[in-house]
Amino acid sequence: MSVDSRRAAAFLPLKPVWFHILITLAEAPSHGYAIRQAVETRTAGEIRLWPTTLYGALGQLQAESLIDEVPSEASDDAVPKRTYKLTPLGRKVIASEMERLESLLDLARAATRRARPS
Repeated sequence: MSVDSRRAAAFLPLKPVWFHILITLAEAPSHGYAIRQAVETRTAGEIRLWPTTLYGALGQLQAESLIDEVPSEASDDAVPKRTYKLTPLGRKVIASEMERLESLLDLARAATRRARPS
């Protein structure tokens, strides 16, 4: 296992909030409110990221070097929005988490195929 893979594995399993933020940022850099909307849309409202949760998670992800803040231009209201993007480590972590989840799903499918009705 490479150093990058070991470093990424240290974050697994990902917290659900981190998972959803990282997969949103895997699509494109985004600001906080857009991340919140994307997660709510993707999960059909099952997961709602309230500001304290969202910005706390963004701060933690940034501290762990999974995301970076990118310079952004002023928005329509002349207040620049903080925009975030995945780092190479963040991309490795989300890829590792997806592999982990696929493996679990494969195990569950195999187990249910072997199960006999009672």
